Amino acid sequence: MSHLAPLIADLALILISASLMTLLFKKLKQPLVLGYVVAGFLASPHLSFTPSVMDTANIQTWADIGVIFLLFALGLEFSFKKIVKVGGPAIIAACTIIFCMILVGVAVGTSFGWKRMDCIFLGGMIAMSSTTIIYKAFDDLGILKKQFTGLVLSVLILEDILAIVLMVMLSTMAVSNNFEGAEMLESVAKLLFFLILWFVVGIYLIPELLKRCRKLMSDETMLIVSLGLCFGMVVIAAHTGFSAAFGAFIMGSILAETLEAEHIEQLVKPVKDLFGAIFFVSVGMMVDPGMIVEYAIPILVITLAVIVGQSLFGTLGVLLSGQPLKTAMQCGFSLTQIGEFAFIIASLGVSLNVTSHFLYPIVVAVSVITTFLTPYMIRLAEPASNFVDAHMPKRWKGFLDRYTSGSRAVNHDSLWKRLIVSLVRITVVYSIVCVAIVAVSFRFLVPLCKEGLPGVWGALVAAFVTILFLAPFLRAIMIKKNHSMEFVTLWNDNRGNRAPLVATIVLRILLAVSFVMFVIAGLFKMSVGLVFGVALLLVIVMILSRQLKRQSILIERKFFQNLRSRDIRAEYMGEKKPEYAGRLLSRDLHLADYVVPGESGWVGKTLAELNFGKEYGVHVVSILRGKKRINIPGAMDRLFPQDKLQVIATDEELNRFGEEMAKVSELDTDVVEKSETILRQFRIDAGSPFLGKTLKEAGIREKYHCLIAGVERGSDELHAPDPHEPFAEGDVVWIVGEKADVYKLVGEKNEDEEME
Repeated sequence: MSHLAPLIADLALILISASLMTLLFKKLKQPLVLGYVVAGFLASPHLSFTPSVMDTANIQTWADIGVIFLLFALGLEFSFKKIVKVGGPAIIAACTIIFCMILVGVAVGTSFGWKRMDCIFLGGMIAMSSTTIIYKAFDDLGILKKQFTGLVLSVLILEDILAIVLMVMLSTMAVSNNFEGAEMLESVAKLLFFLILWFVVGIYLIPELLKRCRKLMSDETMLIVSLGLCFGMVVIAAHTGFSAAFGAFIMGSILAETLEAEHIEQLVKPVKDLFGAIFFVSVGMMVDPGMIVEYAIPILVITLAVIVGQSLFGTLGVLLSGQPLKTAMQCGFSLTQIGEFAFIIASLGVSLNVTSHFLYPIVVAVSVITTFLTPYMIRLAEPASNFVDAHMPKRWKGFLDRYTSGSRAVNHDSLWKRLIVSLVRITVVYSIVCVAIVAVSFRFLVPLCKEGLPGVWGALVAAFVTILFLAPFLRAIMIKKNHSMEFVTLWNDNRGNRAPLVATIVLRILLAVSFVMFVIAGLFKMSVGLVFGVALLLVIVMILSRQLKRQSILIERKFFQNLRSRDIRAEYMGEKKPEYAGRLLSRDLHLADYVVPGESGWVGKTLAELNFGKEYGVHVVSILRGKKRINIPGAMDRLFPQDKLQVIATDEELNRFGEEMAKVSELDTDVVEKSETILRQFRIDAGSPFLGKTLKEAGIREKYHCLIAGVERGSDELHAPDPHEPFAEGDVVWIVGEKADVYKLVGEKNEDEEME
């Protein structure tokens, strides 16, 4: 008998148990994540009556790879631009929920007398709701098109991003084992520095790489290149002091901005599903039944804390953002569970050896309970909001109405605010790029030049190359926004604005001079005055250089083209809603997509005939037909099968419109039976009305709506009819048509025979 490696036997056990549980949970219409957890529980050493995994260390390595793939896939779905586009309500709600739930977790842990690190990690675990579980619940309940679900999904996007930041902060706390504010600020600053650097460099280089290699990219090579980029960033992140999961997420977010993002997502999905399943199974393997019984009371208390806390603080956060009470409660009640990020944070605590052994099983048990309760909590939101609305004091109700209506007023930002925000953004981003260029140059280029070239020449070449690479970015720092609408308006509007405006230019020039001074001072032994003079001269050359201006513009244009290319294509193809869709939410309107079924009664009719605005209160913004987009269609535009309509309306009007579309698309059984087509034959005899007539003169297609499939003449085989050849006596004609039309044609011929 040949020897089988324990790892292969363990994988066989894990995948067999996972496959059985996923089938069962699919049948029960429950999230597959829970099936994987149960499969891990059954395959764990804690159950003596089922086969157990032998080599848990190797399985843990595979589970770590699973976390990398899960975060890589998450990055592919949630790009950095989504953080900017989720809007104020989602940002306010997400920050409120996370801050308050962390405090709740710390308070619950402290009440049980747990150590400080357990309490902090518990707070992090219960602060994050599960995107996959909530999305599935919305889909199963058929409410994905409702207004509040868009806000919930925006909150979840932000929670996922903040979870990554939280993991970095928790890792810093765990390693240093203290909570000094300065160290935490340093950790966050380091995180932001590398985040911006990797994103800017990645967006500039990676889409260009994929574009140039597009002809060489088959599915296989695309998958290998994507995974190579993912694991390359994992290694870079690890070397700079971040977790592997963080590196995978960053690379996923960069690739999410490329045109190949959907293709990569499809290719990676099977790999992600495999390793993700192993991760969730490994989560289940950590669950000890004895420990769950021992810690039953903490499990129940934490479950109540999640349900009550998320409902309360979720509602509060959405209310603070200016949404109505009903929307706020629907959002809050939808967020009452914990899922994949709770497991990932728990795994982080275990791998860093900073959390107690009992915390992991407790969190898994809480996740299972809250996941089962999620659909019921979503259904409970509306009756609960109606109850609160009915019993709320009039004074409170009036205050909420004034608050929500006040928050919907349009705020026009001052020109100064817009200008300063733009200048800070440009200066920070380009400064980070410049710092990276200087660091790389002094680490690799300078030693190489000094070794390869004698005397001062090595330092001169290194300085020249470094400043040459810095020049486009330093020029952008100094010149960008100096001719913008805000700058010019403020300059012309009031003489008092001119001094501060000049100050913004001088400060940015001094920043550029300091970068050049740092490079020169690091390579040459010169006096401070001479270094400053040379640096100032070089900066003036940068400002005056037309070639540098063109280069700076091209670099920025290429970056924004790469950043927006996927969005532009997705908007045109109708795969993404336009930017104004988010602003409609504050006016109780939103944009929804509907596909016109082929059997719909609306097919072939013009918009004027259908009159959707008068009938249902909805307005058609665009019609998407294959790869063609018709924006603001006219009254005479017709609908065709599989047209995608983008319409604007309120929730109630969209529901009515959707129901009516379903009605006009239902198949009538009588119509189906009548539309059955049959094949029949008849003979042309002496009394036939078709004798001596050509195909066109006979009018079989026009009058009877039948098609002649073929004609048999004498001993000849069946052949296609000649439209110019008249029917002869004895011809056998084969016809195809709807049953009633065929019987009518054949019946009329028989009547002619009887008359004869």
